[in-house]
Amino acid sequence: MSAFLKLLARNQLALAGLIVMGIVVVLALLTPLLPLADPDVTNTPARFTPPFSEGAWLGTDHLGRDLLSRLMWGTRLSLAVGFAAATIAATLGAAIGIISGFYGGRVDNIIMRFVDVLMAFPYILLALAIVAALGPGLMNALIAVAAVNIPFFARNIRGITVGIAHKEFVDAARLAGLSDAKIILTEILPNVLPVIVIAMSTTVGWMILETAGLSFLGLGSQPPQADLGSMLGEARNALITNPHTSIVPGVMILIIVMAINLLGDGVRDALDPRLKSGALNRPLPATLVARPAGYTAPAPDGEAVLQLAGLETQFHVGRRTYRAVGGVDLQISPGECVGLIGESGSGKSVTALSIMGLVASPPGKITGGSVFYKGQDLVGAPYERLRSLRGRRVAYIFQDPLATLHPLYTVGDQLIEAVRCHRNVPKSEARAHAIELLRAVRIPNAADRVDSYPHELSGGMRQRVGIAMALANDPEVIIADEPTTALDVTVQAQILTLLDDLRRDRGLAILFITHDFGVVAQLCDRVAVMYAGRIVEDGTVDDILAAPAHPYTKRLMACVPELGGGRRRLEAIPGLPPVVDNLPDGCAFADRCDKARDACRQGTIPLDPLGATRRVRCIDPELQEASA
Repeated sequence: MSAFLKLLARNQLALAGLIVMGIVVVLALLTPLLPLADPDVTNTPARFTPPFSEGAWLGTDHLGRDLLSRLMWGTRLSLAVGFAAATIAATLGAAIGIISGFYGGRVDNIIMRFVDVLMAFPYILLALAIVAALGPGLMNALIAVAAVNIPFFARNIRGITVGIAHKEFVDAARLAGLSDAKIILTEILPNVLPVIVIAMSTTVGWMILETAGLSFLGLGSQPPQADLGSMLGEARNALITNPHTSIVPGVMILIIVMAINLLGDGVRDALDPRLKSGALNRPLPATLVARPAGYTAPAPDGEAVLQLAGLETQFHVGRRTYRAVGGVDLQISPGECVGLIGESGSGKSVTALSIMGLVASPPGKITGGSVFYKGQDLVGAPYERLRSLRGRRVAYIFQDPLATLHPLYTVGDQLIEAVRCHRNVPKSEARAHAIELLRAVRIPNAADRVDSYPHELSGGMRQRVGIAMALANDPEVIIADEPTTALDVTVQAQILTLLDDLRRDRGLAILFITHDFGVVAQLCDRVAVMYAGRIVEDGTVDDILAAPAHPYTKRLMACVPELGGGRRRLEAIPGLPPVVDNLPDGCAFADRCDKARDACRQGTIPLDPLGATRRVRCIDPELQEASA
């Protein structure tokens, strides 16, 4: 609950709505205890007393009744009816939606067609018809407002339930022998409950307005009982001569509805699991840079097309700081492929995204170091400069092309867009170039495939489209973030061969992120091993694969099974990687290393040279094996 309130407090408009709504609710609850005049007592000689008069702070209405008292009691009644209608509509609508989505088939068709019929009528007309059938009265107005909003909840919750009903955890519950009712209560309901709360928070304001509208027309609250809608209805004849009688309830309706809507938006954001990292705002177009004052960039290496020098990237979530990248030094020359390998969470992808300022801000920030492209520091560069390089000089190939390709556009349209975004060429020329790109990545029948949608292609074909998109503008650097992880070994081999051929033919520099040492051995010239946001060892592929010097590299390689090597124990690294918001002093791998000693847990362990082609971050590297 405290985490929810903290997230809600980060949204200033939602916090303002919460404060205003809290004040209104408290005043409504305290109304019976306040020294107010009787709201129903008439005093005709004192009719239309102006505001701030003695004994009538907000004035009186056409019957001389105290407007402050009627406002307080009317607000109390309107809030009660609005929240009651929302609760009833949410409960019944959610039940209908869950049953319809869970059972599907004929049950779903029958229920949803009935819901569609109800939704075909305008809400207010349907509410008027229900009140006309039941008769005027506040309780009948409540029933009408709740009834016309049930289809809204039913349709929304049914859509969520359909996506959950066939998930693996629901199938597991069925296999465990749970009844349908038990599955709905223990598996489905907890997953749709946040959606129900969000829908309620955003519709209470509507229901208060709808109830006020019925009372305004004389179909809700009946005289002398006051609610905000009936106060407006009674004051409409004096709108010109005594406007305060209409302004008082009108302003209160405005305040309540605005506060509820602002609060509802904040509740929606705070309950969204994708936003619990604290990123409640739209990410900036480029990662924020917060390097120390007086930072001086080092001299770049003139031979490297891409160089990382002490790169540091952090995520600031509340009071916690996650040091995802803790000072990475890496360089790639033209025509070279460098592998970046390590366990999940070691900082590989964040390092890759930091190069072109693609880490989401908030909460991400580049807090140190430099990224040089042909000697020019990209960290803190103007957005237009980064935008001109993205996809043109530095391109990305992502892990899941089905997620990165737009499902509603053909692959040809997306390739054409990638070309025309950076080059002012006719669409026909861009289309011809797109077909050539598909041929270059060895997609058969490229002229026909250019009009295919992503879902019509296999996983390997989609990945080839991703590679073609990366090649669309003849880049000099390609960053491939685990592009073969989701593919079978045959397609994986084809993709690696394709990348290797393209690298050699076009002189591309490739940063290849992977978990697989086999991929590193096949494609890469050099390899850098990452752990807890830092490179712990780098060097040529032959040196490191033949004789790993860092204990982590050695243990990581021992976890790889070997075909044809006979029976052997499959190793596993004990323990877990450290949490990057609380990294230990010294070597981050010390708690999992069987060679660790006290000196390993003190100070900062530097990345020192070991021979002519290797560096290692260890005070006791495997010297004998490394030199063998």
